[in-house]
Amino acid sequence: MAVILALIPAVCWGSIGLISGKLGGTSYQQTLGMTVGALLFGIFSVFYFHPQLSSLVWIVGIASGLFWSVGQFQQFQSMKAIGISVTVPVSTGAQLVCTTLAGVFLFHEWTTTKMLVLGTTAMIVLIAGIVFTSLRDRAGVSRTNFNASAGIRAIIFSTIGYTLYTVVVNASQVNSKAVIFPQSIGMVIGALLFAARNKPFGKPMVKNIATGLVWGIGNFFMFMSIPAVGLAISYSLAQSGIIISTFGSILLLGEHKTRREMVYITIGSLLVIAGSVILGLLK
Repeated sequence: MAVILALIPAVCWGSIGLISGKLGGTSYQQTLGMTVGALLFGIFSVFYFHPQLSSLVWIVGIASGLFWSVGQFQQFQSMKAIGISVTVPVSTGAQLVCTTLAGVFLFHEWTTTKMLVLGTTAMIVLIAGIVFTSLRDRAGVSRTNFNASAGIRAIIFSTIGYTLYTVVVNASQVNSKAVIFPQSIGMVIGALLFAARNKPFGKPMVKNIATGLVWGIGNFFMFMSIPAVGLAISYSLAQSGIIISTFGSILLLGEHKTRREMVYITIGSLLVIAGSVILGLLK
């Protein structure tokens, strides 16, 4: 039962790209709708967790939410440029690499030889996963819309945003449950700043509120599963959601892949999950 609880974040977060893809809309509408849904979850968290909202929590939370909005908006941009099946595993692997390196150099998290060996192994596995996932079959390029330069650029900015989103919270050492509501306000502010001149309001934006609610449910069950199975298992299982988003986009959204590309993506996704599991052993 506890493991099933820990798998809920993977299902929720792995479904975000598929849900937003089905609901449609521009990247601006998807991001704003998702942040509104996250805000609703943030309001719920205040009543459920009864957190102490100090001035530091507000500052850190809003800053973290602003960085998150950068990460999520650019990820939606990447999905449109190179597809969900490439974006998600590459983005996940890049985030894991950068957040881990931030932990090593900023917070000195690797303190033993065992941690150094496991951490280095995880980095190698993750990078290999990113490389495999991003490989393309020349036979399939001409048959699909694939803007590699735009996708790479978006993933770089997305990774920076997502990394800073977690780093500012870790650096401040505020309570992670207390920061959820201020964080959601920062998310909405960031989304509005991105979308202000791009007509974000309308039916697609309203529909994408569901995406934010799904993200919030995953976030909630992550907190619920940690006491039951531990942070390492929760963290590792949550990363397995890339299987849902990667292969779901191919099967449900019709993203075309050649047989060779399917092999690349399968190997790459498994390597990213393996790397995340190794990182989970360090937590």
